Amino acid sequence: MTDKLTTASVLAFERKLDPSDAVFHAGRWDDRAQSHAWPPVTIRPKSVRGTISNRLKAKDQDPAKLDAAIENPNLQTVDVAALPPQADTLKVQFTLRVLGGAGTPSACNSAAYQAKLRATVQGYVQQHGFAELARRYAANLANGRFLWRNRVGAESVDVTVEHMQGGQAVGNPWSFDSLTLNTRAMSVINNEATGLAELGQVIATGLAGTAHVLLRVTAFVRQGAGQEVFPSQELILDKGSAGKSKTLYAVDGIAAIHSQKIGNAIRTIDTWYEGADELGPIAVEPYGSVTTQGKAYRQPKQKLDFYTLLDNWLLKDQVPSVEQQHFVMAVLIRGGVFGDAS
Repeated sequence: MTDKLTTASVLAFERKLDPSDAVFHAGRWDDRAQSHAWPPVTIRPKSVRGTISNRLKAKDQDPAKLDAAIENPNLQTVDVAALPPQADTLKVQFTLRVLGGAGTPSACNSAAYQAKLRATVQGYVQQHGFAELARRYAANLANGRFLWRNRVGAESVDVTVEHMQGGQAVGNPWSFDSLTLNTRAMSVINNEATGLAELGQVIATGLAGTAHVLLRVTAFVRQGAGQEVFPSQELILDKGSAGKSKTLYAVDGIAAIHSQKIGNAIRTIDTWYEGADELGPIAVEPYGSVTTQGKAYRQPKQKLDFYTLLDNWLLKDQVPSVEQQHFVMAVLIRGGVFGDAS
């Protein structure tokens, strides 16, 4: 009698989409061809006198108390980043490494489980390949989702993607007018953007491990001269020691976006959950977590969370629908620690 297959207690996967930090430079829209000479965007502190605007407790709503509180200035020092007065365009650049071996754990303490996982992943690849996932990742490069708040209100957004080999770009770069692409419709973008299918094929070859894929992504965002731009904000647990209420992220003095935030934007491809028609794509997460809304869209009771789908697929041979198979593979590409220590 064979032993019943169980989930490995140690099970970890490395991410297969590996972005760098995205650094900021500034210049003129008409000078994009010479953007290699643009100066970096730097971060500077600003001390401001704010007003009392937070919601008051019932005991503090007495007019005299409120007037007294308003007389006390809300002094704070914050980091800011902005384009120089003579520059109207933000340049955001990062590299993206696409690695093979999706679905192969970096750590697994059960040979039987690993063998079943390997066979399941190979079956998925043979039947579907990585085309659908790669097209969606490519769409999030083309539409400039990785710019986050810097995309909002921009006059123009131009994204260029180059395939790098030996430190040089090979072939023709892919260029996209990002503001013409709908960030809420993953399937529609592939029909709208010229060259996106080809970019998706390159990403798919990287995920399949048949070629080395390194992409250089450059976005030009026409904001307006002197306008504020938005790097990542650092999480400072002890704000008293920092001396500032907001600290922005910089790489060697250059304003930047965290690689984790870039990766989150690229993997915002999950439209296979309940309610996707209303909300649009969310980042691939085991429970469909959206921190800005404080909600998980893939609850275990719905049996659409990653762990339920994976266990049913591997342990019970209950093959999920094609859409949920894509989701499971996208989580494995995301990477993480998924062992069952219970």
